[in-house]
Amino acid sequence: MVRIITDSSSDISLARAEELGIDMIPLTVIFGEEHFKSNIEITNSEFYARLRVAEKLPTTAQITPSEFEEIFRKYTDAGDDIIGLFISAEMSGTYQNALLAKELVGAPNIHLIETATVTFALGLIVEEAVKMRDKGQTAEEMAANLKAMIPRVTLYAVIEDLKYLRMGGRLSATSAIFASILGICPCITIKDGLVEVVGKARGRKAALKLVENLLEKAPPSLDYDVTTAHTDSPEHMKAFDEYFAKELKKHTHHKMEIGSIVGTHVGPGACGIGYVRK
Repeated sequence: MVRIITDSSSDISLARAEELGIDMIPLTVIFGEEHFKSNIEITNSEFYARLRVAEKLPTTAQITPSEFEEIFRKYTDAGDDIIGLFISAEMSGTYQNALLAKELVGAPNIHLIETATVTFALGLIVEEAVKMRDKGQTAEEMAANLKAMIPRVTLYAVIEDLKYLRMGGRLSATSAIFASILGICPCITIKDGLVEVVGKARGRKAALKLVENLLEKAPPSLDYDVTTAHTDSPEHMKAFDEYFAKELKKHTHHKMEIGSIVGTHVGPGACGIGYVRK
């Protein structure tokens, strides 16, 4: 049997993980002295309620080699193959710790794949991996097909509240205030495993048009699913999905909530789309 393992930065809900038959290992989010296993010991709504009143951003902690070793041994001892899909190695030491655990276990049937992404784009990769597994592909076939697909996985997101980028030191206070006054909404993507600003728009409508233009330049392949997601902003997500309804109707569409690992940095009010380019 092929076992698919991911981490909670994929933002796949616990219910969806159970439905898909995958394992999701939680990263940890830390408010001061309080530690919470993301998606397990703190819900998304509880996290954003804390974030909105926090004077200092929470931090996050990666999954340890021993945590990986425990689950790897459980499956390899049972004769199962493993596909591991985790947060970008540029964003977290989680992937590196998984590699260390693989060495400790010493099993050749553990396939760890560098996804170079996070949140709903990582969730999309997991969804595609499940489809491959359910079609009867071997772990080796899955690994090859996922590695071929991943360079085309694309994420675009619009950030509305710049407060959290400022708190995290990714934007100066002066720039944040100036941008907020003008109603500037940056559009971000993930390139080479790191977040990159691909454009800025004045107002949410202009930001959606910016994303639309980006999709026209690099359109989604009809062979794959699409994800959309938000950070504690269902009303913005509804408007986002309505704006892109024509495109979304062409695909199996997964709606997701962005949790604490990425939400720490972008704050509430963000919306985005993840897909595989043609």
